Amino acid sequence: MNRLQWLACASAYMLTAFWSAATFADRRPPNVVVVFIDDMGYADPSCFGNPAMKTPNIDRLAAEGIRLTNFYVNSPICSASRVALTTGQYQQRYRIHSYLATRESNRQRKMPDWLDPNAPTLAKLLKSAGYATAHFGKWHMGGGRDVGDAPLPQAYGFDESLVSFEGLGDRILWQKTGNQEQSWKHGRGDILDLPKHKTTETYVDHAIDFMTANRDRRFYLRVFPNDVHDRHEPSPEQRKKWAGTSDNPPDIEFFAVLDETDRQIGRLLSAIDALELTDNTLVLFTSDNGPTDWPRYYKAGHQPPGFTGPLRGRKWSLYEGGIRMPFIARWPGKIPAGVTNDRSVMAAIDVLPTIAKLCGLEDRVQRSDGVDMSEALYGEPASRDRPIFWEYGVHGSIKPGRAENISPQLAMRQSNWKLMCNPDGSEQKLFDLANDIGETVNVAANHDQRTAEMQSQLLRWWNEMNAYYETRQ
Repeated sequence: MNRLQWLACASAYMLTAFWSAATFADRRPPNVVVVFIDDMGYADPSCFGNPAMKTPNIDRLAAEGIRLTNFYVNSPICSASRVALTTGQYQQRYRIHSYLATRESNRQRKMPDWLDPNAPTLAKLLKSAGYATAHFGKWHMGGGRDVGDAPLPQAYGFDESLVSFEGLGDRILWQKTGNQEQSWKHGRGDILDLPKHKTTETYVDHAIDFMTANRDRRFYLRVFPNDVHDRHEPSPEQRKKWAGTSDNPPDIEFFAVLDETDRQIGRLLSAIDALELTDNTLVLFTSDNGPTDWPRYYKAGHQPPGFTGPLRGRKWSLYEGGIRMPFIARWPGKIPAGVTNDRSVMAAIDVLPTIAKLCGLEDRVQRSDGVDMSEALYGEPASRDRPIFWEYGVHGSIKPGRAENISPQLAMRQSNWKLMCNPDGSEQKLFDLANDIGETVNVAANHDQRTAEMQSQLLRWWNEMNAYYETRQ
């Protein structure tokens, strides 16, 4: 072999090796970071329409990724919403339809005291594939109040955790009265005594430490801030910054905590950049349900803080404002930047099978009510091949503070149509969301066949879910 032939062969070998390495790197499963805000409304991020303030770091995430405007959580209340996201299944399969509270309150509402630790979770799935796993933030799937024997987050697949008063293990507590009083006595973890306005910063501190320690392996990280949930308790500096910015007094403290939450999300993103993990990390951002709707705001002559944009309803409602959430996904080089997907309908139960697909683990999914919607994240107009169903309030829960926000107890979305009714078929409502996103006109009378077919599916689903409550008493 002469020198020219040798150089040609060497060049071909090096090129082949380069492309093989590049192909391998391209196929490496990503790190996964899920940011799940507590009680953030659809239009609270300015990239989703906030009319009163900017959220520059959330907006940055959207500019570098994709927004889905038809993303839904599976409940308008915290515990139930979190169970669906965590397991990829309808939360009714675990009899968790509302928020977990005291043992007596749970029993009265036919609920257990915690999520079954045998439930499949995304953390267990990713951990089985070698991922390091961590949860920092609000838990609310068992533990707290008078429940001191609930499983720790580690039972659900998390290597590390730091939660709040609605969970056990290492946790942050910011008062010694009310719902947090008993948590001081439960033990089972180290307690950080911090003011509420320091909680998200502390969760992000732990998240940064976790990513730093695991930068050379794959990791799954959940950051679940809870300071946007009222009562809002900003720092004096943040309160001063936003003083006088609204004629509605509750807005001031809300703007302050939302501003701080956005700043902490910026710290998290900057840490990912500094660790040179940006291109290998999938970041998902959304909220657990709509913004607060306590009656006390209306009784004081105020409006509750938080924005739902054009959507009707708020927290504790199956109208769109209670369940349709802002959703952003970023994975540079894989997910297109600055794109909005207005067509694809996705739900929180879809997150588990979607991430499993993106991580090459779809064959390991044990069971899920969700579907793989990865094409939607890639910017394709992917269609969900089955309806999304909801139930809220059948076995008792909190009602919205404003009467027009109180919805029927069952709902279903199929394509652009949304049907609502009660288990006995009453309060039947059909909305064409393509032309009436605010759910202002009930068109059931104009679409008899569609209404009948959808109601039949919805009631059949509910009968299946309700059987879990009736057979486990």
